[in-house]
Amino acid sequence: MAPTLSDTGSDGSASSGAARPVAGSDSAPKGARGDSEHAATAAWARPAPTHPQSPPNAHPYVLEGAHVVLPTGTVRNGRLVIDGTRIAADAPENAHTIDVRDHWVVPGFVDLHNHGGGGASFTSGTVEDVLHGIRTHRLHGTTTLVASTVTGDMDGLAHRAGLLSELAEQGDIAGIHFEGPFISPCRKGAHSEELLRDPDPADVRKLIDAARGRAAMVTLATELPGGLDSVRLLAEHGVIAAIGHTDATYEQTVQAIDAGATVATHLFNAMPPLGHREPGPIAALLEDERITVELINDGTHLHPASLQLAFRHAGADRVAFITDAMDAAGFGDGLYTLGPLAVEVVDGVARLVEGGSIAGSTLTQDRALKRAVTVDRLPVEDAVTALSANPARLLGLYDRIGSLDPGKDADLVLLDADFELRGVLRKGEWVVNPFGD
Repeated sequence: MAPTLSDTGSDGSASSGAARPVAGSDSAPKGARGDSEHAATAAWARPAPTHPQSPPNAHPYVLEGAHVVLPTGTVRNGRLVIDGTRIAADAPENAHTIDVRDHWVVPGFVDLHNHGGGGASFTSGTVEDVLHGIRTHRLHGTTTLVASTVTGDMDGLAHRAGLLSELAEQGDIAGIHFEGPFISPCRKGAHSEELLRDPDPADVRKLIDAARGRAAMVTLATELPGGLDSVRLLAEHGVIAAIGHTDATYEQTVQAIDAGATVATHLFNAMPPLGHREPGPIAALLEDERITVELINDGTHLHPASLQLAFRHAGADRVAFITDAMDAAGFGDGLYTLGPLAVEVVDGVARLVEGGSIAGSTLTQDRALKRAVTVDRLPVEDAVTALSANPARLLGLYDRIGSLDPGKDADLVLLDADFELRGVLRKGEWVVNPFGD
């Protein structure tokens, strides 16, 4: 049974109730083909408006008694002051006190690599579809999200970049991640081989320009012709060059890192395995302190021992948990498309209809955190660093998000003692309200 949360106002009055989200659900986006009954159950809370505004004259309040996870460690029986859209250092006299004992308060999650959710695709959906997918992930604690594309023709990707850049300008997403088409046909995963191409810097520049300054990351196989020059181009423009879907050798990967690559796209997946004579990209990516490694912690993409290897060798400060989510995240089993390819989701695992390759995930970041702590037995602080601080730093946003430091955006997730999500606050507005209507 969930602990009780009590809201005690400055007049001493109090109301209490089970720690639960507000009931309600959003309808699935038009054209989604997942399990609609499951979707109605999964969308168990109503999201805040896309651009939430603080209520006028809202009182500041203090979340008190929780385990508050800070960059310096966890404060037991801690307190966190929320004043409008920001975290504050001190509580003014008119602040309400809200008892959240036996709960955890952690920073809002930051997802670097996400293709959609709630039955909606960031790759091919309308603006409303993309907004629905964003709202779906906010319900699961992701308060900042980078929208990822998949391999397509260049004109189509440029058009998609224009649409997504408008959402980035509005603050709905933190940028655009181009995953493909500059990847290896040997490690294509759930990408259309017919549309793959070498990373010609002119083509890479076309996508950067189409994104109008909102390109956050490009995944590419740096061993292909033009790969190293494209890495240098991306670095010059302040765009993350990520090594992934690659068939590179150890030596080629080292060259790419020296050229300016800083991220490993879903480490271990879509790259040669670690070998004792041919260590391949995994060894190079794990050993270099300039690289942050993405991990998909859904229990399907990685064996727990592989996750532990990454944390022990790279350290918690160099790991970023991602979802690599596709449309079915937060929606349900069924038939979907990922770019031009048909995908079937069975028991929460997405695979290509033709060939059976894993096709993204149905993961949400609240599940990634719970699994990291309860199954992988990672310290809560390490899991939170991988979910919030590290991706925020990569995006250049750590001055605003990624931790619960005073002055930052009031983005947080409230978890119960079993690490089940009970509340989500984004810029001072409850997306999932644990205190009732």
